Amino acid sequence: MEDQMVRTLSVGLSQKGVRDHNERLLLSLIQRNDAIAGSDLAKLAGLSPPTVSGILRRLEAEGLIERGDPVRGKVGKPSIPMRLAAGGAYSFGLKIGRRSADLILMDFRGGATGRLRVTYDYPVPEKVLEFLKSGIKDLTAKMTPEAIARISGIGIAAPFEMWNWTDLDGAPAKSFQSWRDVDLVAEVAKVTSLPVMVMNDATAACQAEHTYGRGPDFRDYAYFFIGAFVGGGIVLNNSVYAGRQGNAGALGSLRSISPLGESMQLVDTASIHQLETRLREVDIDTRQLWDDPESWDRLARYVEPWLLQTAQELARASLSICAVIDFEAIVIDGSFPESFREELVSRVRRYVVTQDTRGLIPPKIESGSIGGAARAQGAACGPIREQFLLNSNSSA
Repeated sequence: MEDQMVRTLSVGLSQKGVRDHNERLLLSLIQRNDAIAGSDLAKLAGLSPPTVSGILRRLEAEGLIERGDPVRGKVGKPSIPMRLAAGGAYSFGLKIGRRSADLILMDFRGGATGRLRVTYDYPVPEKVLEFLKSGIKDLTAKMTPEAIARISGIGIAAPFEMWNWTDLDGAPAKSFQSWRDVDLVAEVAKVTSLPVMVMNDATAACQAEHTYGRGPDFRDYAYFFIGAFVGGGIVLNNSVYAGRQGNAGALGSLRSISPLGESMQLVDTASIHQLETRLREVDIDTRQLWDDPESWDRLARYVEPWLLQTAQELARASLSICAVIDFEAIVIDGSFPESFREELVSRVRRYVVTQDTRGLIPPKIESGSIGGAARAQGAACGPIREQFLLNSNSSA
């Protein structure tokens, strides 16, 4: 059973007055293991069985956890695993992207109880905020008052300084630039009284992967999310590390070199934006990349060179990252069909082998598991983690 358990998140504290820490610890261990018996929780947390039993009783009474099916086959009484109660808490997650905005209402286990999307040529604050306002109303319309009272807050995932990432001109560019003066927390507070937290969109995607995807597989890893623009996140000590200003893991800003030898950033050489540019040059509608997954197969003659370049760039960037921190893995995900993600990861693996790795221990190159929903799901995870789960990298 040890192989199936999460790597130790922390150690428990038995002193009086630290119940909040221990509750968060047990909830985190339950979340990472899906379902786990109290005796196993006590071993992982370093707490006494009576202490764990008391905490589990309180959490069950509060509706945060529930009992799973008894596990028989061992000596003694059947073991009863505990799991998070889906209705124990909810949270909204809003992803503001270059081509679309997504809003989900997520339950305590990470399932989406409702999902909405709006697409656009470019985002403007008024349109996005109106989408959020109407979306909250729609997604809560059939919820009971008791369930609504369990909504923890709204997490918002958006690129930092998105006004700098546009090739628009004229009136559209002016509208896009209006994001510079928008205080998202203040604006959303006009729509709802729920707590609001804003995070970098790629960091949010990393949080979703770490919490609901392959996070339990690795202790320390770097994460790439390939969207309209490539971004990233880093995980240290089993927790996503956001950094002093929330911008740690800004992997899209890693240095790269153009075919002409010009200094560029990874965001300029390994983003879906490059594929969009190629399609526009031959008058092909780029919106199908986001609205129709099958278009990636139809557009193979344009996707293939993009995959080639992106894989090469990610291979070099992966080794550069590992020169700073000895990550055991690089996890790659993005807003494209799963088959193309697997092909991209396979190519990155091959290119890493051909690179000069003197002085480095090459990391494992692994696929993410969530895909295009990662940013909205990670945003929704923010308020839930803030209120219920443990963060090993918290400065608190």
